[in-house]
Amino acid sequence: MSSSEYFEEYIAEDEDASEDEASENFGEGEADSSDDEDAAAEWASMLDEEEGGEEGGEEEGGETRVLNQDEIDSLLGFDDEGDTGEKGGMDAILNSSLVSYERLPMLEIVFDRLVRVMSTSLRNFTSDNVEVSLDNIVSLRFGDYLNSIPLPAMLAVFKAEEWDNYGLLTIDSSLIYSTVDVLLGGRRGTAAMRIEGRPYTTIERNLVERLVHVIFADLSAAFDPLSPVTFHFDRLETNPRFATISRPSNAAIVAKLRIDMEDRGGRIELLIPYATLEPIRELLLQMFMGEKFGRDSIWETHLAEQLWDTDVDLSAVLEQFHMPLRDIVNMKVGSRIMLNSTPNSDVQLFCGDAPLFTGRMGQSNEHIAVKIKKKFRQIKGS
Repeated sequence: MSSSEYFEEYIAEDEDASEDEASENFGEGEADSSDDEDAAAEWASMLDEEEGGEEGGEEEGGETRVLNQDEIDSLLGFDDEGDTGEKGGMDAILNSSLVSYERLPMLEIVFDRLVRVMSTSLRNFTSDNVEVSLDNIVSLRFGDYLNSIPLPAMLAVFKAEEWDNYGLLTIDSSLIYSTVDVLLGGRRGTAAMRIEGRPYTTIERNLVERLVHVIFADLSAAFDPLSPVTFHFDRLETNPRFATISRPSNAAIVAKLRIDMEDRGGRIELLIPYATLEPIRELLLQMFMGEKFGRDSIWETHLAEQLWDTDVDLSAVLEQFHMPLRDIVNMKVGSRIMLNSTPNSDVQLFCGDAPLFTGRMGQSNEHIAVKIKKKFRQIKGS
């Protein structure tokens, strides 16, 4: 017998056996069909109740939601689709303690005045056509600023004498070489030469220091209408680590200015920590300069009217004389202090420690009274 014939015979026997079992169980299945239908209906009702309970739980407790990658990037502040300059996510939380310079309106006026004053003074200093412009004013942490300084550069540390704190002036290499070129008679129309890989020479440092003194004088003049202050040059550094004047986490104001000398020029950045500006913080909160010097006539009139209704305490002094402390300590119950005043002696009226009037002691409607004769200044002048 071949293998194919064997398998066909085996399959036929298997089909016959299954048909026999089906015929034997047909009667039993018919008898138990009603019980199976009841059990199936019971199981279906239980499943419906469980599904309804799960749906209700999800509606009550809220469905657990998984964030996608875009939402995670937006939360962490890594969304680069629209660069609007606004910080979001974790970056906004970390920088939430910084105070924006818009909350100090007078700073912008001070820096605008600095631009005008520097344009004139630098023209006299360089004998060249100099244009100074203010790029922007930003608030950031001091440590972040030090890490963002492009090297090589010179950092001038200065101290505000009246405020008893420090600030920082950064001069980039382009302005350094341009200043040296202009002061040493470089020809116009040629860009300043920039030599990398060497430290600044003594001549370059001295010339930049002269420029720094001019800038500090102009900065003092810019702050003068608001609050007189003297900015004193402290030292000149080329390594940002040696120019640390505040803690890395402290907030600071950075004003970025551009100085153009025809075809040459560069940038300077003026950093002033908020701790340095704290003594004049109330003045910087003004909306306009006249807010400090202006007078409010309505308020002055109201104050003058209310002063006339103010209650004050007056003291009537019969006589004053000096006694040794020894006699005062030895005083006992029954001791007498003899006064030299008479019923016709004048009585002085005081308001606190200020003498106001002099008068005569008397009685009015069974009350002790003082009849005012003259003011104290008339007595003093007589």
